[in-house]
Amino acid sequence: MDITINTELTMTTKRDPFTTQTRQAFTLMEVLLVLVILAVLGSTTLVYYRGIQQKAMQDTARTQIGIFKEAIELFQINVNSYPTSEQGLNALLTAPADLPNPEKWGTTPYLAAVKIPLDPWGRDYNYELRTENNYRIWCYGPDGVDGNEDDVSTDVK
Repeated sequence: MDITINTELTMTTKRDPFTTQTRQAFTLMEVLLVLVILAVLGSTTLVYYRGIQQKAMQDTARTQIGIFKEAIELFQINVNSYPTSEQGLNALLTAPADLPNPEKWGTTPYLAAVKIPLDPWGRDYNYELRTENNYRIWCYGPDGVDGNEDDVSTDVK
């Protein structure tokens, strides 16, 4: 009796329609779509951030002007007059030479600073004595131009 064994196995595979194929890479269109989405998100964030930064700088200017205002009011209580436009905000740091009674100025500055700070945009604050009891402190804002809506100021009457 001769028995022969067939050692060749042949398998035929059928594709199952319910299984998913695994992919090895992204297509060019998918990569470009992701890049466009990231660019849109980045530009939106940048515009939003600039708006927040601008508001923060204006709030900083308002705060500094408020500090100047308090110091000027204390100056007025001690000296019985506001600093003149010529004396400006520097009268809060050193006693002006043209004060009628320099002893009234006191012994310490009205601001805890070595010099008057610059506004958030790197420019000087402005001070003007309009009348005996009316003064204005302001800065020009981000554009550096006086008299438009982005100026930060206070008028005291």
